[in-house]
Amino acid sequence: MVFKRLLGTLGVGGPAVDTELDPGVPAPGSDLTGQVRLTGGNADRTITRLTLELVARVEIEGGDEESEGLVALERFTVAEDFGLAAGERLDVPFAVPLPWETPITALHGQSLGVVLAVRTELEIAGAKDKGDLDPLAVGPLPAQEAVLEALGQLGFGFASADLEYGRIGGTGQLLPFYQEIELTPPPRHQDAMRQLEVTFLAHPGGMEVVLEADSPGGLFTSGHEALTLFRVSHTGVEERDWNAEVDGWVRQLAATLGTRTAPAAYGHHGSHGDHSHHGHHGHHSDGGHSRSGPGVGTAVAVGAAGLAVGVAGGLVAAEAVDEVGDFFEEEEEG
Repeated sequence: MVFKRLLGTLGVGGPAVDTELDPGVPAPGSDLTGQVRLTGGNADRTITRLTLELVARVEIEGGDEESEGLVALERFTVAEDFGLAAGERLDVPFAVPLPWETPITALHGQSLGVVLAVRTELEIAGAKDKGDLDPLAVGPLPAQEAVLEALGQLGFGFASADLEYGRIGGTGQLLPFYQEIELTPPPRHQDAMRQLEVTFLAHPGGMEVVLEADSPGGLFTSGHEALTLFRVSHTGVEERDWNAEVDGWVRQLAATLGTRTAPAAYGHHGSHGDHSHHGHHGHHSDGGHSRSGPGVGTAVAVGAAGLAVGVAGGLVAAEAVDEVGDFFEEEEEG
């Protein structure tokens, strides 16, 4: 989406901004490219600073209350101290790196309901004005897609995705929030877990994959939560048996919950030298909490494309798109 706005803070007749992102869906760690198109107002101006801010809609929990707000991932200064004549049109190209922990907003072309955006800020003589939010779509890294595909092949279905404010202890997390992709388990794992939550924490050398689940509990017993953490490399993705490997991860998590699952659908192999460790409930800190329950819709169909949305998931995808669109309309009205 292209946004265009007369900068009200800078007064009537001030410069107008039109920021365009290049076509395509970048992945975490890659460059976000595009250009900022400036149109001069009714007088010559000196632009002090032109800044791009990457923001995300994040859920913030405090006690029994939950709220949502925009949290910045990163800010980039793309130009400084340049002149813009009255009525002049000036294009400022940019290429800025997305943080490695940037959340995934789409899988196989389907929205997950996660809201990321780019906001442009123009500063003139100490006065600042922020433009409208421009939606940003981010796709998975090869290793992230491989893990999600394997979970789909193992029978897990997509339920929801959200961003939680807080940190996961024992990880190298850098951003003040993390993404949770919630999946519904197949029948053979339903005795062990009610849902599976996946978090990716990528970095230049690889990524940490955090799997969290809670046991259903019994008639006279309450369920409990557990997590496991696995580290994988960005290299050699195509050479690994992801179905067998991820199946082993899920079984390790189920064992941590203290519940046996049905026989494996795929043969179990090792983790190819990657390390893992176990944890238990309480790993979230700084006010962050895991969240269960309905998000952008119910579980979607799972087929040969893993977690790709099938015919039965069409309504889910539409709900996710509507939710994102409504959010931007509310922000603009605000």
